[in-house]
Amino acid sequence: MTDIDDSFDAASRWWPVTGNTAKRINHSVVQAPAREWRRRFTWRLTATDIFTILTVCSASLLLMPTITRPATLEMAMVFVLWTTLLALYRTRSLQRIGAGSMEYKRVIDATAVAAGWTAMVVLATGTFEARWILMVVFPTGLAALLMERWLWRRWLNRQSITSGRYLSQVVVVGRDSDIQYVTKRLAQHSGSAYKVVGAVYDEDAVPGHGASYPQRAGLGVLESVVASTGADAVIIAGGLRAGNEAIRDLGWRLEPTRTQVILVSSLTNVAGPRIRMRPVEGLPLMHVDLPNFDGGHHVVKRTMDIVLSGLALLVLTPVYALLALIVKKDSKGPAFFVQQRVGRSGEFFKMYKFRSMVDDAEAQRATLENQNEGSEHLFKMKDDPRVTKPGRWMRKYSLDELPQLFNVLKGDMSLVGPRPPLASEVARYEGSTERRLYIKPGVTGLWQTRGRSDLPMDESIRLDLYYVENWSVTGDIMIMWQTLKVMIKPEGAY
Repeated sequence: MTDIDDSFDAASRWWPVTGNTAKRINHSVVQAPAREWRRRFTWRLTATDIFTILTVCSASLLLMPTITRPATLEMAMVFVLWTTLLALYRTRSLQRIGAGSMEYKRVIDATAVAAGWTAMVVLATGTFEARWILMVVFPTGLAALLMERWLWRRWLNRQSITSGRYLSQVVVVGRDSDIQYVTKRLAQHSGSAYKVVGAVYDEDAVPGHGASYPQRAGLGVLESVVASTGADAVIIAGGLRAGNEAIRDLGWRLEPTRTQVILVSSLTNVAGPRIRMRPVEGLPLMHVDLPNFDGGHHVVKRTMDIVLSGLALLVLTPVYALLALIVKKDSKGPAFFVQQRVGRSGEFFKMYKFRSMVDDAEAQRATLENQNEGSEHLFKMKDDPRVTKPGRWMRKYSLDELPQLFNVLKGDMSLVGPRPPLASEVARYEGSTERRLYIKPGVTGLWQTRGRSDLPMDESIRLDLYYVENWSVTGDIMIMWQTLKVMIKPEGAY
């Protein structure tokens, strides 16, 4: 089932209908508020994209040593090509804006293609103007576009949090367990995307769950719930009792309301970029790409690790010296703490951190085992008496983890990846948990941006497995950006 859009409205004018179907299509179309604000927001994105590219191109033209007619013509062609590709790559698709990495990825892809065409011009002509555009305009413009999109997303998030506006209002349909799972996930991580305004259970009665939105039993009441709540989308949370025909029938019944139908995939740990739909003779086939555990993407990832960690170590040298001095003056013991961790393919490596505990912390652990607040094989305490005074604020802002950049430069770790486990954790791995070791552990990751030590162990494992299966370069950049925000406003760090 695909999202219901304008094509359904066009089809209804030409498709012959009779009986009950005709009666349903004659119903008045309900205009959901989210559809209107998304269209307005799309126009705003279009206007600011054009303004951003025009500003960068104009400023770059003025900064050229000499402005010639060919240079002006080439800059105008770049402007037209770039703005056209942003539209062709659907960077303002209603299903992409406001959440996830796909919006940013499509902006980067469109810019890369525009830069590729310009590079061909450079090879063909060798003009200074074309080289100037390639080396100055595209890097500057891409940074400006990404910043513009990020600012708009911040604005959307702020609007949704402060006033509850600019959210897609959804009714969740399915069995009790599926509805509870989906509503919980949406409440935790949907950002400026979805707000649940109703639930329709594929059951004979409504389960006894308290909720602030209407809850009804039986799929027959779905249209009335959609109409009364003003929902613009229906999320089918799982399999229905009547099977696939029930899903198809729901789509037909919702046509007059122009309501989107969204299916929750049973492939819960497979991200969208790995899924492709290919209809063959009326049979919609879902292709799931294999995870990337080696190959060209990992070469790019390793290159990014070397470049960024090398630059960071160079820039942060004074910070390292200052933190090492603070640790040494506060308590006896070395400035660095070295611990054996398990890396890719189960290989051991020495992980470096600034020492944030007293020198004999491991010896004192036995007396604190009964106060463990973590899992049975991961010791955690919010008020651990072994943590030193500077260690508390270093942990809060993740400064104790800065030496792990040496591990990244050496190749033991990556900037982004699963949490580096202890050998005692790996010894207790069961089933698919070992897949965490298929790629290098990271200095940061989804676990760092979603709660850190506050995460239950099973949720931390789920996030790590999701990353292993679905990582991408664009996703890594977003996680690193989110990590910077978490370091400034830390949560779950102790």
